[in-house]
Parts: sequence; structure tokens; C-alpha cells
Amino acid sequence: MGSLTTGALAKQAGLGIETVRYYERRGLLPVPARRSSGYRAYPEDAVLRLRFIKRSQELGFTLKEVKELLALWEDPETDRSIVRSKATAKAADIERRIRDLTVVRAKLLELSANCKGKGSTKQCPIMQALSS
Repeated sequence: MGSLTTGALAKQAGLGIETVRYYERRGLLPVPARRSSGYRAYPEDAVLRLRFIKRSQELGFTLKEVKELLALWEDPETDRSIVRSKATAKAADIERRIRDLTVVRAKLLELSANCKGKGSTKQCPIMQALSS
């Protein structure tokens, strides 16, 4: 089995080099062995791990949650009901955030509708609402 440099790993995973290093510092990616040249030598399966991290984040999981998911993924004894529960809880959290953002959007649209868009900011209803 071959090994990958940080750059090759980042490219195959569709990430930047600094992102790979960041995940390593955060403990999401195990610290790799070093080549005699001092370069990191990641195993080829690190690509799959990075894709897992990236996709988990795209689905809204925090890095702390991703770390928990990785631990579950690596444990062959993990019951899938635990993973399902985490996904369901994340979906509920996203639903709450959507409701909150919908309220914020409505308020911003209301403030924008009340602002003529001309004149001094001293009389701007948006600025007045922000300062009250």
C-alpha cells in the first residue's frame, strides 16, 4: 500500500493543504508517519476519511460531531441506531435554525421596506432598529 504527501492527499480529497493540516491538528486525521525526507506519508485510506469529514460538514455536522461520527464509523460494534439518532437530531437542529432564520429574514425585509433608501442614516429605520 502506497503513501501520499499532504498535497497529493489534499488534491484527491478535494481540500486545501491547510485544511488537511487543520484536521490533523484537531485530531480528525491521525498524525501520519514521516518519510526520511521529513514529509508526511499519509496512508491511501486517509482520502476516504477526509471525504467522510467533508461530507459530514456539508450535512451540517460540527467538527466535534464529525469526530464522534468518525469514532462510530471506526467501531465495528456500533449499532446503526446510534448513527440514525445523530442524523435525526441534526435534521431537527437544522429545522430549528431554518425557522429562526425565516424570522430574521422577515424582520430584515420589513425593515428594508420601511427604509426609503435616501437621506441621512440618522433617520434610517434600519439604523434606528439596530441601535434600540
